[in-house]
Amino acid sequence: MGYSTISIPLDPGVRRHRLAELKRLAGEHGLDLATRVDLAPEDRTSLLSALRRLRRKFELVGVLCTNKQVARVAARDRRVDLLLFQLDPRRRYFDASEAELASGSNCALEIDLMPIFRLPPRDRIRLLARLRDEVALARRHGIPLVICSGADEPVLMRKPRELAYLATVLGLGLEEALDSLSKIPLSLLERNRAKLEPGFIAPGIRVVRPGRDPLGQG
Repeated sequence: MGYSTISIPLDPGVRRHRLAELKRLAGEHGLDLATRVDLAPEDRTSLLSALRRLRRKFELVGVLCTNKQVARVAARDRRVDLLLFQLDPRRRYFDASEAELASGSNCALEIDLMPIFRLPPRDRIRLLARLRDEVALARRHGIPLVICSGADEPVLMRKPRELAYLATVLGLGLEEALDSLSKIPLSLLERNRAKLEPGFIAPGIRVVRPGRDPLGQG
């Protein structure tokens, strides 16, 4: 369908050898698989606990913000890559305060497209209006947008450019929509893969080769 890199949410308890096997299988079909987990914590404590356990196991971490407390904590935690919200406009907590927090943590707002078009017409109209407001808010605060298919069965899959055209109903230009499907998620993935490499210390700092102190002190 034109994809080179894909990612699907995996069970948090999946074994590391299974992750490696899935990557190998994807590679046999010419695809780069990004390992991902989507968390749905009930409160701040369960979110922080899950992040401690899972951040170094998966390349991408999304958080479904089911209440305002979780949304606020997820938005300001640099271990979170993707902020996810429910389809019900009344339970979407991406407001000005949320955007302010997210703007300083390098996380992105993710929008799944295909579930929107499965809603009854009245619910779809309400949600699209809300999403257009969220897109405008994210733009004002410099928050990256990630567009996904959100497909849960093969018939709902769409080619990248088809998804980009659908995303224009949210107020995105076509080039912006294409970036939200490609450049932006790839930059998140590359950043996290660098962090997971052996020797990573901090952005721009990593151990290349252990050795003796040149001053002879170690």
